[in-house]
Amino acid sequence: MTGLETKDYRPGVVVSEGAVVSGYASVFELRDQGGDIVMPGAYKAALARLAASGGRVRMLWQHDPAQPIGLWDEVREDGHGLFVKGRLLTEVARGREAAALMAAGAVDGLSIGYRTLRAEKLAGGGRRLLELELWEVSLVTFPMLPAARVAAKSAAPGLMAELAQGLEAARTALRG
Repeated sequence: MTGLETKDYRPGVVVSEGAVVSGYASVFELRDQGGDIVMPGAYKAALARLAASGGRVRMLWQHDPAQPIGLWDEVREDGHGLFVKGRLLTEVARGREAAALMAAGAVDGLSIGYRTLRAEKLAGGGRRLLELELWEVSLVTFPMLPAARVAAKSAAPGLMAELAQGLEAARTALRG
C-alpha cells in the first residue's frame, strides 16, 4: 500500500446493536489539520470503478492492512461527504475489541486511506482534493479533522446516547 494517504474524521460514528458502524468517513469542504479540503465528487469515479469490478472498500483497524475488522456494506457519496455503514466482525478478536472500545468511547474516529488522483494546490498550503482513489476506511483513535463529532449506541442505547450527548456538550464547551 505504498503511497497511500490517510484522512481522519470523527463524524458522528454510530455503533449499534449487532456491531453495526455508520457515519461519515469524510466531510466535504472542511480543511483538515494537514490543510487539505476534500471536494464534492472526489469519490464518485472511484466508487463507480469499485462497483463495476465487484471490489470493496476495506474496513481496517488503525490503517493496518494486516488487521481487517469488518465489512463496509454501504459506501456512498452524498451532498455532505462519504457515508459508510458496515459490520464489525465480532468473530475476529480485533473486531470484538474495536466494538468494545467504540461502545466505551475510547475509539471514535473514522479515517480514509486513499491515493490522490487530482488535486489543486491552495494558497498558503494544503490542497483541494478533486479526485481520490479510495482504498479503505479505518476505525482510528486520532482523527485528523478537528470538527469531528461522535455519537454511539449499543445494547444499552439510552445510556450510550446520554454519554455521547454529554461528550459532545463537553467538546462544544471546550471549543468555546
